[in-house]
Amino acid sequence: MAMTPDLESLRLLVLVDELGSMGKAAAALGIAQPSASKRLTTLERRLGLVLVDRTRRGSALTPSGRVVCGWAQRVLSELDGLLTGAEALRTRRDAELRVAASMTIAEHLVPTWIGELRKSQPELYVGLRVTNSVNVGELVRNGEVDVGFVESPSAPSGLSTKRVATDRLLVVVAPSHPFARRRAVSTAELAGEGLVVREPGSGTRETLEQALQRADVGELTPLVELGSAAAVRGAVIAGTGPAVMSELAVAGDIAEGRLIDVAVTDLDLRRTFRAVWPGGRKLIGPAARLLTVAAAGMT
Repeated sequence: MAMTPDLESLRLLVLVDELGSMGKAAAALGIAQPSASKRLTTLERRLGLVLVDRTRRGSALTPSGRVVCGWAQRVLSELDGLLTGAEALRTRRDAELRVAASMTIAEHLVPTWIGELRKSQPELYVGLRVTNSVNVGELVRNGEVDVGFVESPSAPSGLSTKRVATDRLLVVVAPSHPFARRRAVSTAELAGEGLVVREPGSGTRETLEQALQRADVGELTPLVELGSAAAVRGAVIAGTGPAVMSELAVAGDIAEGRLIDVAVTDLDLRRTFRAVWPGGRKLIGPAARLLTVAAAGMT
């Protein structure tokens, strides 16, 4: 079986046909004529064919050489198409960034990170998908986004991860709620109270559930399940019931008196925000630069 010829030998063969001279073909490739002659001899040996007639008047392809030259031109043309396509993919990758983020991170942190990134790359298009932490992990696994940001207490399995920020959850109530008149409530009281909560898969809900499990006070008692932090906030302000929400989401409401922050004894509601991307891969391009911007606050 013939050995596979190298691409530079195929280019040399095509140039010999086009220029009619071994010397001119060698010069076009930037190599010495003896090197070109040796390369063609190696090609002929690998294919088991005589491809070039070498005479004092120049070099010309044999009938077999002309056939092989035609095939070589097609191979080189396909290679050029491959390289052009790869360049187009790189250009698109460098001009576009697909991001998914859980709701708290998307609303309060990602816009700042993207703004900082676009200072150095103003032409960059960023597509942001906002969903809960479980769905962010699935989008990353399925290759639908380049990088994701989650607020669940543990990183999604099978993904690479890096800490980018910290957060604290607060128990908040409307000023009219009985909890608002107390300095603190116990963890058991909170667990027994009907709470306005996010849907399953939310990082905020998962953090609360795990904290209650560690405190050994029973399971979460949902009063209402809602699909966004904004909906939860609105329900609490309307007096529906207490909720556990990110400090980022309610700091303004607490400062202006729309919500009251209620202390809870012996309940750790701190959490970490993480970037996630496909396991075993190294982030490159805009995704890597966004990770650098996001993680800058951790240093």
